[in-house]
Amino acid sequence: MKIFEMEKRIRMVILLIGFITMGFGIGDGETECDLYSGKWELDSSYPMYNSSECPFIRKEFDCIKYGRPDRLYLHFRWQPLHCDLPRFDGEDLLERFRGKKIMFIGDSISLNQWQSLICLLHAALPNSTIVQQSNDTTRTIQFKEYGTSVMLFLSHYLVDIEEEKGIGRVLKLDSIKSGDIWKQMDVLIFNTWLWWYRKGSGQPWDYIQVGNERVKDMDRMEAFRHGLQTWANWVDSQVDTNKTKVFFQGISPSHYNGNEWNEPGVRNCFKETTPINGSTYPGGLPAASWTLEKVLSEVTKPIHVLNITTLSQLRKDAHPSSYNGFKGMDCTHWCIAGLPDTWNQLLYATLISSNTVHIYTN
Repeated sequence: MKIFEMEKRIRMVILLIGFITMGFGIGDGETECDLYSGKWELDSSYPMYNSSECPFIRKEFDCIKYGRPDRLYLHFRWQPLHCDLPRFDGEDLLERFRGKKIMFIGDSISLNQWQSLICLLHAALPNSTIVQQSNDTTRTIQFKEYGTSVMLFLSHYLVDIEEEKGIGRVLKLDSIKSGDIWKQMDVLIFNTWLWWYRKGSGQPWDYIQVGNERVKDMDRMEAFRHGLQTWANWVDSQVDTNKTKVFFQGISPSHYNGNEWNEPGVRNCFKETTPINGSTYPGGLPAASWTLEKVLSEVTKPIHVLNITTLSQLRKDAHPSSYNGFKGMDCTHWCIAGLPDTWNQLLYATLISSNTVHIYTN
Protein backbone atom coordinates (compact mmCIF):
# COMPACT_ATOMS: atom_id res chain seq x y z
CA MET A 1 0.00 0.00 0.00
CA LYS A 2 2.85 2.39 0.80
CA ILE A 3 4.46 1.68 -2.59
CA PHE A 4 1.11 2.29 -4.27
CA GLU A 5 0.70 5.64 -2.52
CA MET A 6 4.26 6.67 -3.39
CA GLU A 7 3.74 5.84 -7.08
CA LYS A 8 0.48 7.78 -7.04
CA ARG A 9 2.18 10.85 -5.55
CA ILE A 10 4.98 10.66 -8.11
CA ARG A 11 2.42 10.57 -10.91
CA MET A 12 0.66 13.63 -9.52
CA VAL A 13 3.96 15.54 -9.29
CA ILE A 14 4.67 14.70 -12.93
CA LEU A 15 1.15 15.84 -13.81
CA LEU A 16 1.55 19.19 -12.07
CA ILE A 17 4.82 19.76 -13.91
CA GLY A 18 2.88 19.12 -17.10
CA PHE A 19 0.33 21.77 -16.11
CA ILE A 20 3.02 24.33 -15.38
CA THR A 21 4.72 23.81 -18.75
CA MET A 22 1.35 23.50 -20.53
CA GLY A 23 2.51 20.26 -22.09
CA PHE A 24 3.11 16.64 -21.10
CA GLY A 25 5.69 14.95 -23.29
CA ILE A 26 6.03 11.50 -24.69
CA GLY A 27 9.38 9.92 -23.95
CA ASP A 28 11.26 6.66 -24.06
CA GLY A 29 11.09 6.06 -20.30
CA GLU A 30 14.39 7.83 -19.66
CA THR A 31 13.79 11.27 -21.19
CA GLU A 32 10.69 13.38 -21.63
CA CYS A 33 9.83 15.08 -24.89
CA ASP A 34 7.63 18.14 -25.06
CA LEU A 35 5.49 17.45 -28.12
CA TYR A 36 4.36 21.07 -28.20
CA SER A 37 7.80 22.62 -28.60
CA GLY A 38 8.97 22.32 -32.19
CA LYS A 39 8.75 23.77 -35.69
CA TRP A 40 6.91 23.24 -38.97
CA GLU A 41 8.71 21.33 -41.71
CA LEU A 42 7.74 20.56 -45.29
CA ASP A 43 6.81 16.91 -45.81
CA SER A 44 5.66 15.55 -49.16
CA SER A 45 3.69 12.76 -47.43
CA TYR A 46 1.24 15.35 -46.06
CA PRO A 47 -1.67 16.00 -45.98
CA MET A 48 -2.90 12.76 -44.45
CA TYR A 49 -6.05 12.69 -46.61
CA ASN A 50 -7.68 14.35 -49.60
CA SER A 51 -10.34 16.79 -48.39
CA SER A 52 -12.40 16.22 -51.56
CA GLU A 53 -12.91 12.62 -50.45
CA CYS A 54 -14.22 13.52 -46.97
CA PRO A 55 -17.99 14.08 -47.06
CA PHE A 56 -18.22 15.58 -43.58
CA ILE A 57 -16.52 18.99 -43.98
CA ARG A 58 -18.73 22.03 -43.42
CA LYS A 59 -18.49 24.95 -45.81
CA GLU A 60 -16.75 27.08 -43.18
CA PHE A 61 -13.63 24.90 -43.36
CA ASP A 62 -13.56 23.38 -46.86
CA CYS A 63 -10.97 25.78 -48.27
CA ILE A 64 -10.04 23.94 -51.48
CA LYS A 65 -13.67 23.42 -52.45
CA TYR A 66 -14.25 27.15 -52.10
CA GLY A 67 -11.37 28.20 -54.27
CA ARG A 68 -8.15 28.37 -52.29
CA PRO A 69 -5.52 28.37 -55.07
CA ASP A 70 -2.35 27.53 -53.11
CA ARG A 71 -1.58 24.08 -51.68
CA LEU A 72 1.71 24.54 -49.82
CA TYR A 73 -0.11 24.96 -46.47
CA LEU A 74 -1.20 21.31 -46.72
CA HIS A 75 2.32 19.91 -46.78
CA PHE A 76 3.70 20.98 -43.43
CA ARG A 77 4.38 18.52 -40.62
CA TRP A 78 4.83 19.45 -36.95
CA GLN A 79 8.28 18.36 -35.77
CA PRO A 80 8.94 18.40 -32.00
CA LEU A 81 12.46 19.51 -31.14
CA HIS A 82 13.64 16.36 -29.35
CA CYS A 83 11.48 13.49 -30.63
CA ASP A 84 9.13 12.48 -33.43
CA LEU A 85 5.36 12.78 -33.40
CA PRO A 86 3.76 9.40 -34.20
CA ARG A 87 1.85 9.41 -37.46
CA PHE A 88 -1.89 9.22 -36.99
CA ASP A 89 -3.27 5.68 -37.32
CA GLY A 90 -7.05 5.77 -37.51
CA GLU A 91 -7.54 2.01 -37.51
CA ASP A 92 -5.40 1.68 -34.39
CA LEU A 93 -7.34 4.44 -32.62
CA LEU A 94 -10.69 2.81 -33.35
CA GLU A 95 -9.38 -0.58 -32.26
CA ARG A 96 -8.06 0.82 -28.97
CA PHE A 97 -11.37 2.56 -28.32
CA ARG A 98 -13.66 -0.16 -29.58
CA GLY A 99 -17.11 0.37 -28.06
CA LYS A 100 -16.03 3.67 -26.47
CA LYS A 101 -17.30 7.25 -26.71
CA ILE A 102 -15.04 10.19 -27.54
CA MET A 103 -16.62 13.62 -27.09
CA PHE A 104 -15.47 17.11 -28.04
CA ILE A 105 -17.14 19.80 -25.92
CA GLY A 106 -16.91 23.47 -26.79
CA ASP A 107 -17.52 26.02 -29.54
CA SER A 108 -16.83 26.04 -33.29
CA ILE A 109 -13.13 25.39 -32.66
CA SER A 110 -14.22 22.05 -31.20
CA LEU A 111 -16.34 21.55 -34.32
CA ASN A 112 -13.23 22.28 -36.40
CA GLN A 113 -11.22 19.59 -34.60
CA TRP A 114 -14.10 17.10 -34.50
CA GLN A 115 -14.58 17.30 -38.26
CA SER A 116 -10.85 16.86 -38.81
CA LEU A 117 -10.85 13.69 -36.70
CA ILE A 118 -13.84 12.31 -38.61
CA CYS A 119 -11.99 12.92 -41.90
CA LEU A 120 -8.82 11.26 -40.58
CA LEU A 121 -10.78 8.19 -39.47
CA HIS A 122 -12.79 8.06 -42.69
CA ALA A 123 -9.58 8.18 -44.72
CA ALA A 124 -8.15 5.29 -42.71
CA LEU A 125 -11.31 3.21 -43.09
CA PRO A 126 -13.17 4.51 -46.15
CA ASN A 127 -15.42 1.45 -46.34
CA SER A 128 -16.48 1.52 -42.70
CA THR A 129 -20.21 1.79 -42.03
CA ILE A 130 -20.93 5.18 -40.49
CA VAL A 131 -24.07 5.99 -38.50
CA GLN A 132 -24.90 9.68 -37.93
CA GLN A 133 -27.19 11.12 -35.27
CA SER A 134 -27.85 14.65 -34.03
CA ASN A 135 -30.04 16.70 -31.71
CA ASP A 136 -30.00 20.30 -30.44
CA THR A 137 -26.66 19.98 -28.65
CA THR A 138 -24.96 16.76 -29.76
CA ARG A 139 -23.75 15.33 -33.06
CA THR A 140 -22.57 11.73 -33.19
CA ILE A 141 -20.71 9.76 -35.81
CA GLN A 142 -20.33 6.08 -35.01
CA PHE A 143 -17.98 3.73 -36.83
CA LYS A 144 -20.31 0.77 -36.63
CA GLU A 145 -17.82 -2.09 -37.07
CA TYR A 146 -15.94 -0.83 -34.01
CA GLY A 147 -18.84 0.59 -32.03
CA THR A 148 -16.74 3.72 -31.51
CA SER A 149 -18.64 7.00 -31.32
CA VAL A 150 -16.97 10.36 -32.00
CA MET A 151 -19.24 13.08 -30.67
CA LEU A 152 -19.53 16.86 -30.55
CA PHE A 153 -21.38 18.67 -27.77
CA LEU A 154 -21.93 22.36 -28.53
CA SER A 155 -21.22 24.50 -25.44
CA HIS A 156 -19.73 27.92 -26.11
CA TYR A 157 -18.90 28.65 -22.46
CA LEU A 158 -18.97 25.19 -20.80
CA VAL A 159 -21.04 26.83 -18.05
CA ASP A 160 -24.80 27.27 -18.51
CA ILE A 161 -26.94 29.86 -20.25
CA GLU A 162 -30.55 29.73 -19.07
CA GLU A 163 -33.64 31.60 -20.21
CA GLU A 164 -35.41 33.12 -17.19
CA LYS A 165 -38.93 34.50 -17.49
CA GLY A 166 -39.07 38.27 -17.28
CA ILE A 167 -35.27 38.55 -17.20
CA GLY A 168 -33.81 37.04 -20.36
CA ARG A 169 -30.81 34.88 -21.03
CA VAL A 170 -28.50 34.48 -18.05
CA LEU A 171 -24.91 33.24 -18.29
CA LYS A 172 -24.46 31.37 -15.00
CA LEU A 173 -20.76 31.18 -14.19
CA ASP A 174 -21.34 28.77 -11.28
CA SER A 175 -23.52 26.23 -13.09
CA ILE A 176 -22.81 23.18 -15.26
CA LYS A 177 -25.94 21.10 -15.83
CA SER A 178 -24.71 19.13 -18.83
CA GLY A 179 -22.02 17.42 -16.79
CA ASP A 180 -24.13 14.33 -16.19
CA ILE A 181 -23.96 13.67 -19.94
CA TRP A 182 -20.27 14.46 -20.28
CA LYS A 183 -19.01 12.23 -17.50
CA GLN A 184 -20.52 9.16 -19.19
CA MET A 185 -17.91 9.44 -21.96
CA ASP A 186 -14.57 7.63 -22.17
CA VAL A 187 -12.59 10.56 -23.59
CA LEU A 188 -13.48 14.23 -23.14
CA ILE A 189 -11.78 17.05 -25.05
CA PHE A 190 -12.87 20.48 -23.77
CA ASN A 191 -12.44 23.91 -25.32
CA THR A 192 -13.72 27.42 -24.65
CA TRP A 193 -12.58 30.97 -25.28
CA LEU A 194 -13.82 32.18 -28.66
CA TRP A 195 -17.15 33.56 -27.39
CA TRP A 196 -16.09 35.19 -24.12
CA TYR A 197 -15.50 38.62 -25.65
CA ARG A 198 -18.58 38.71 -27.90
CA LYS A 199 -20.78 41.75 -27.43
CA GLY A 200 -23.91 43.26 -28.89
CA SER A 201 -26.01 41.11 -31.20
CA GLY A 202 -23.35 38.38 -31.22
CA GLN A 203 -23.58 37.90 -27.47
CA PRO A 204 -25.95 35.03 -26.59
CA TRP A 205 -26.77 36.24 -23.05
CA ASP A 206 -28.34 39.30 -21.41
CA TYR A 207 -26.95 39.00 -17.87
CA ILE A 208 -24.08 37.30 -16.06
CA GLN A 209 -24.76 35.60 -12.73
CA VAL A 210 -22.19 34.69 -10.08
CA GLY A 211 -23.72 33.09 -7.01
CA ASN A 212 -26.85 35.12 -6.24
CA GLU A 213 -25.54 38.28 -7.87
CA ARG A 214 -26.69 39.14 -11.39
CA VAL A 215 -24.95 41.88 -13.40
CA LYS A 216 -25.33 43.30 -16.89
CA ASP A 217 -21.65 42.81 -17.64
CA MET A 218 -18.26 42.26 -16.00
CA ASP A 219 -14.59 42.05 -16.91
CA ARG A 220 -14.57 39.32 -19.53
CA MET A 221 -11.23 37.77 -18.55
CA GLU A 222 -12.49 37.53 -14.99
CA ALA A 223 -15.70 35.93 -16.26
CA PHE A 224 -13.61 33.48 -18.29
CA ARG A 225 -11.53 32.64 -15.22
CA HIS A 226 -14.62 32.09 -13.08
CA GLY A 227 -16.25 29.87 -15.71
CA LEU A 228 -13.08 27.81 -16.06
CA GLN A 229 -12.86 27.46 -12.29
CA THR A 230 -16.41 26.12 -12.18
CA TRP A 231 -15.50 23.60 -14.87
CA ALA A 232 -12.30 22.61 -13.02
CA ASN A 233 -14.25 22.10 -9.79
CA TRP A 234 -16.72 19.94 -11.71
CA VAL A 235 -13.89 17.73 -13.00
CA ASP A 236 -12.43 17.37 -9.52
CA SER A 237 -15.75 16.50 -7.90
CA GLN A 238 -17.66 14.64 -10.61
CA VAL A 239 -15.39 12.90 -13.12
CA ASP A 240 -14.00 9.42 -12.51
CA THR A 241 -10.65 9.79 -14.26
CA ASN A 242 -9.99 6.07 -13.81
CA LYS A 243 -12.69 5.62 -16.46
CA THR A 244 -12.67 8.91 -18.37
CA LYS A 245 -9.61 10.58 -19.91
CA VAL A 246 -9.89 14.36 -19.74
CA PHE A 247 -8.23 16.80 -22.13
CA PHE A 248 -8.38 20.56 -22.39
CA GLN A 249 -7.42 22.22 -25.65
CA GLY A 250 -5.15 25.24 -25.33
CA ILE A 251 -6.27 28.59 -26.67
CA SER A 252 -6.72 28.57 -30.45
CA PRO A 253 -5.28 31.84 -31.86
CA SER A 254 -6.48 34.14 -34.63
CA HIS A 255 -4.44 36.21 -37.09
CA TYR A 256 -5.86 39.68 -37.64
CA ASN A 257 -2.87 41.79 -36.62
CA GLY A 258 0.32 41.52 -38.64
CA ASN A 259 2.27 43.27 -35.89
CA GLU A 260 2.12 40.00 -34.01
CA TRP A 261 4.15 38.23 -36.69
CA ASN A 262 6.34 41.20 -37.68
CA GLU A 263 4.29 42.29 -40.68
CA PRO A 264 3.08 45.80 -39.72
CA GLY A 265 0.07 46.95 -41.69
CA VAL A 266 -1.24 43.46 -42.39
CA ARG A 267 -4.80 43.22 -41.08
CA ASN A 268 -5.67 39.58 -41.63
CA CYS A 269 -4.44 36.20 -42.87
CA PHE A 270 -5.37 36.74 -46.53
CA LYS A 271 -2.48 35.92 -48.89
CA GLU A 272 -0.52 34.18 -46.09
CA THR A 273 0.81 30.96 -47.60
CA THR A 274 3.65 29.82 -45.31
CA PRO A 275 4.14 29.30 -41.57
CA ILE A 276 6.40 31.43 -39.38
CA ASN A 277 9.91 30.00 -39.27
CA GLY A 278 11.25 28.67 -35.99
CA SER A 279 9.58 27.82 -32.71
CA THR A 280 8.66 31.23 -31.29
CA TYR A 281 5.70 33.46 -32.11
CA PRO A 282 6.81 37.11 -32.03
CA GLY A 283 3.56 38.32 -30.45
CA GLY A 284 3.81 35.97 -27.47
CA LEU A 285 1.00 33.99 -25.89
CA PRO A 286 -2.54 35.42 -25.65
CA ALA A 287 -3.64 36.55 -22.20
CA ALA A 288 -6.26 33.79 -22.05
CA SER A 289 -3.47 31.19 -22.05
CA TRP A 290 -2.15 32.47 -18.73
CA THR A 291 -5.63 32.36 -17.21
CA LEU A 292 -6.10 28.81 -18.44
CA GLU A 293 -2.72 27.73 -17.09
CA LYS A 294 -3.45 29.24 -13.66
CA VAL A 295 -6.80 27.44 -13.34
CA LEU A 296 -5.48 24.10 -14.58
CA SER A 297 -2.49 24.22 -12.24
CA GLU A 298 -4.90 24.01 -9.31
CA VAL A 299 -6.85 20.96 -10.54
CA THR A 300 -6.19 17.81 -8.53
CA LYS A 301 -7.58 15.30 -11.07
CA PRO A 302 -5.39 14.33 -14.05
CA ILE A 303 -6.07 16.48 -17.11
CA HIS A 304 -3.88 16.61 -20.20
CA VAL A 305 -3.47 19.98 -21.88
CA LEU A 306 -3.44 19.83 -25.67
CA ASN A 307 -1.18 22.85 -25.79
CA ILE A 308 -1.82 23.81 -29.40
CA THR A 309 -1.49 27.58 -28.93
CA THR A 310 2.06 28.35 -30.05
CA LEU A 311 2.21 25.75 -32.82
CA SER A 312 -1.06 27.20 -34.15
CA GLN A 313 0.15 30.79 -33.83
CA LEU A 314 2.97 29.84 -36.20
CA ARG A 315 0.38 28.82 -38.83
CA LYS A 316 -0.85 32.20 -40.06
CA ASP A 317 -1.26 30.44 -43.42
CA ALA A 318 -3.70 27.77 -42.24
CA HIS A 319 -6.96 29.76 -41.93
CA PRO A 320 -9.76 29.75 -44.51
CA SER A 321 -9.48 33.54 -44.98
CA SER A 322 -12.04 34.20 -47.75
CA TYR A 323 -12.00 30.62 -49.07
CA ASN A 324 -15.14 29.40 -47.34
CA GLY A 325 -18.81 29.00 -48.11
CA PHE A 326 -19.62 32.44 -46.70
CA LYS A 327 -16.85 34.32 -48.59
CA GLY A 328 -16.20 36.29 -45.40
CA MET A 329 -12.73 36.86 -43.98
CA ASP A 330 -12.08 34.12 -41.41
CA CYS A 331 -8.71 34.15 -39.65
CA THR A 332 -10.10 32.40 -36.57
CA HIS A 333 -11.02 28.92 -37.81
CA TRP A 334 -8.81 26.53 -39.79
CA CYS A 335 -8.89 24.78 -43.15
CA ILE A 336 -9.69 21.07 -43.32
CA ALA A 337 -7.50 19.32 -44.34
CA GLY A 338 -4.96 21.35 -42.43
CA LEU A 339 -3.82 22.38 -38.98
CA PRO A 340 -6.57 20.60 -36.94
CA ASP A 341 -5.21 17.31 -38.29
CA THR A 342 -2.05 18.01 -36.29
CA TRP A 343 -4.15 18.71 -33.19
CA ASN A 344 -5.67 15.26 -33.62
CA GLN A 345 -2.27 13.73 -34.27
CA LEU A 346 -1.18 15.15 -30.90
CA LEU A 347 -4.36 13.81 -29.30
CA TYR A 348 -3.67 10.37 -30.76
CA ALA A 349 -0.03 10.43 -29.65
CA THR A 350 -1.08 11.26 -26.11
CA LEU A 351 -3.77 8.57 -26.01
CA ILE A 352 -1.34 5.84 -27.08
CA SER A 353 1.65 6.97 -25.00
CA SER A 354 2.73 4.91 -22.01
CA ASN A 355 2.96 8.09 -19.98
CA THR A 356 -0.70 8.79 -20.59
CA VAL A 357 -1.58 5.30 -19.37
CA HIS A 358 0.34 6.01 -16.19
CA ILE A 359 -1.36 9.35 -15.73
CA TYR A 360 -4.84 7.93 -16.02
CA THR A 361 -4.33 4.68 -14.11
CA ASN A 362 -4.29 4.47 -10.34
